[in-house]
Amino acid sequence: MMDFTNLIATLAMIAIPVTLVAVVDDWLLRPRRLLAGEPDPAWVQGLYLAVPVLLLAAVWRLITSERLDFSLVLVAVVVVSALVLAVDRWVLAPRRVRPAPTDPSAPAAEPLPEPVTVDYARSFLPVALIVLLVRGFIFEPFRIPSDSMMPTLLQGDFLVVNKFAYGLRLPVLGTKLLDTGTPQRGDVVVFRYPPDPAINYIKRLVGLPGDHVKVIHDQLIINGTPIPLVQDAARYDDGCYHNMRRSTEVLGTHTHGVLSCLTDDGLVGPATPATCNRRNLDHSYQCIEPDSPGLIDRNDTLEEIVVPAGQYLMIGDNRDNSADGRYFGFVPENDLIGRATRIWLNLDGNRAASWYNWSHVINWSRIGQKIE
Repeated sequence: MMDFTNLIATLAMIAIPVTLVAVVDDWLLRPRRLLAGEPDPAWVQGLYLAVPVLLLAAVWRLITSERLDFSLVLVAVVVVSALVLAVDRWVLAPRRVRPAPTDPSAPAAEPLPEPVTVDYARSFLPVALIVLLVRGFIFEPFRIPSDSMMPTLLQGDFLVVNKFAYGLRLPVLGTKLLDTGTPQRGDVVVFRYPPDPAINYIKRLVGLPGDHVKVIHDQLIINGTPIPLVQDAARYDDGCYHNMRRSTEVLGTHTHGVLSCLTDDGLVGPATPATCNRRNLDHSYQCIEPDSPGLIDRNDTLEEIVVPAGQYLMIGDNRDNSADGRYFGFVPENDLIGRATRIWLNLDGNRAASWYNWSHVINWSRIGQKIE
């Protein structure tokens, strides 16, 4: 049986060709049928009914995509909507006017109804333009795709990202127009992934330009000063991560949680999938620490990291399961997108017995939480 994710992906894939066929028919062919007094064929009626469902699937796919530049999509919607309105007004609208009756006493024929495509373009243009301006300059939504920022952020969290925290930039191009602030140590930052800028990443900023940073036993040492980790008395266990150390760290003005495991062999378990299936409580990631202390932790930095000018070091709060600056290097200032501020939704199908059981899919307690 096809699961929800695959169903959405399939519907989104066919949304573009089906919508294009519907637009061509609605804009060019349907007026001719109306002039001839012919009804829409059954397949065309079915096509028009399917378009809204397919577009909703495509929008959901856009929201959950990790690689797609949504700002570019909004720019495309604005441009296409404007073109549709312009072409219709100056080229096609005059053709929809019915010819005058030969009998002067007969009432003038009503013009053909406006195509739905034009009505959609008129509705989409202002909405897309407003969303583009808000998303490009003020706030942007972001979805957490992995566990690298646990316990601060969970997979399935949807965040509000403050776009003007580090400067106003042009959408798509990223050119800075105005300096409005500088990144601070401890900020949770969304940025373009240096090896592949098409992907957005989120980590905690631990190293400012000029800082000397080391990680020893999952503890940060910045400019020679260890950042205190106050460990909880009980071990952390959520059905996916088992026997982890959960500690509280104060970094800059931010007090937040950290997950760690003091082992030189990494996290182990019966399975290590890319995402945990918490509904099965299968303990996908297990922390098994050696009996002999003093071993080098798997994610420690053997040498001091010196952060270059104009760049930043980002590390995840889940210190033993985070692909971060310890591996991909530094993030240039131009690749910063914004600071994560609040959680506005948590939607994680891995916590539900089935994709349609929304009472388990949505974690209501996380909605509105401030991100430290």
